[in-house]
Amino acid sequence: MKAASIQEIKAELQASNLVKLRELCLQLAKFKKENKELLTYLLFESHDQESYIAEVKEEINEGFLELPKANIYLTKKALRKILRIAGKHIKYMGSKQGEAQVLLHFCQKLKASGIAYHKYPVLNNLYQMQLKKVNKAIDGMHEDEQYDYVKEMATL
Repeated sequence: MKAASIQEIKAELQASNLVKLRELCLQLAKFKKENKELLTYLLFESHDQESYIAEVKEEINEGFLELPKANIYLTKKALRKILRIAGKHIKYMGSKQGEAQVLLHFCQKLKASGIAYHKYPVLNNLYQMQLKKVNKAIDGMHEDEQYDYVKEMATL
């Protein structure tokens, strides 16, 4: 079965009534956990992005508290899991400021964690990729908003 294009879906949604749209949204929410999380964000949390970013940062902090430091392989897996969760929330927010704040927080926590990530190429590459993503997000912002983030980047 071939999926319809976004244009076709948009046209069909325009023609649908409100009750049918509600049913479709609920069916999407039941189908996949990620759809349900996205709907939750859009309906309840998108109006207050600062508190949502604070929740995401708290989730990152919890991940770092549970970080296994004895085995570098397990540490790498846990860091990737934290980044996967952060990336999901960044995708939901869809804003460069949110992306920069969350990734900067991750980099700061990694630097402060005491993990010798510079000794291990995989962890160092992971850290460097996050810095590149932060720089890309900062470049996409308005010049007035960039100053604070550039200042924070200098500390990393």
